[in-house]
Amino acid sequence: MDVLRPTLIRIGGRVYRKNVIQEQAYQHEEEDDFYAGPGDCADEPCDAFVVEETEKGFQCRVEVPSLLYKYIIGKKGETKKRLEAETRTSISIPKLGVEGEVVITGQHRSGVISARTRIDVLLDSFRKKQPFTHFLSLALNQPTIQEKFLQFKEEVLEKCSKDHGVSSSLFQNPAKLHLTLGTLVLLNEQEIQKACDLLQQCKEDFVDQITGGKPLTVEVVGVEYMNDDPAMTDVLYAKVHMKDGSDRLQVIADQLVERFVASGLMLKEWDRVKLHATVMNTLFRKDPSAEERNKTMTGKSSFKDRESFNGQNILKLFENFYFGEVQLDSVRLSQRFSSDASGYYATSGQLMF
Repeated sequence: MDVLRPTLIRIGGRVYRKNVIQEQAYQHEEEDDFYAGPGDCADEPCDAFVVEETEKGFQCRVEVPSLLYKYIIGKKGETKKRLEAETRTSISIPKLGVEGEVVITGQHRSGVISARTRIDVLLDSFRKKQPFTHFLSLALNQPTIQEKFLQFKEEVLEKCSKDHGVSSSLFQNPAKLHLTLGTLVLLNEQEIQKACDLLQQCKEDFVDQITGGKPLTVEVVGVEYMNDDPAMTDVLYAKVHMKDGSDRLQVIADQLVERFVASGLMLKEWDRVKLHATVMNTLFRKDPSAEERNKTMTGKSSFKDRESFNGQNILKLFENFYFGEVQLDSVRLSQRFSSDASGYYATSGQLMF
């Protein structure tokens, strides 16, 4: 790490610098420690969370998914002991596998605030290392679209099968055709419910106004590729646009992602959502259930070990291929690596137009 340009982490409107501790990692993961930077609330009252006064001093409660307890505890309890010693607090953590609250107590308010701030920064860092569990999606698996997709697949294999890397294993499962708006790491039922509640709030705040309470008619036409060289393609996607030429779908997608990022449930990746439907992906070559964006929240991609394909002829021959027209009537909170009765991803919640 460049000490003059440390990694900055933003939590609750505050900025912290991340300092790496040089010690043995915990279970093959880098153990980091964090110290508040300018504008911190480590030694002063902070409105970002509630600190209660008790008979013995002060107390603060924080909801933490049980999967993240180990990062507060550390190897042989070292992280927890260090936090308690340096902030002069006591940190109570539920038993592993039991959902509950982490409770911080101490005689001094500043110590409790310091411990809470450092736990927040610590967990935020490790949460970013978790693979995503859910994603906001718009289903494109209507029968007419599936039929045209299978026609596209058949024609590609008939005309381009001799091109390097092209094979039937690259194609998306037609039952899972979709648009991805954004990915989320939801580690317990409480976080899933929070995401579902936010979807409904978005419906009331702006979605119904934009859609007029009616489905959006979109057309799926043409194909495009993700990387710079069409001769070394990893992802080929179908392009989607509103039939009436408006940008209403784009506006809904951008505003949904903006709301989820602001809530802390999603990380901001792009300035605008790229509306596309993956039809071919080299990840599918080895794992048919692989997701379109098989990466952790740190942005580390699985493009290594891929065998790219030559998409030049496909792009020329199918530049304007018509996959069909579809009525979009919901945004779904879809569960990764899952299937429902229709073959689409299992739905944890949805926003209906």
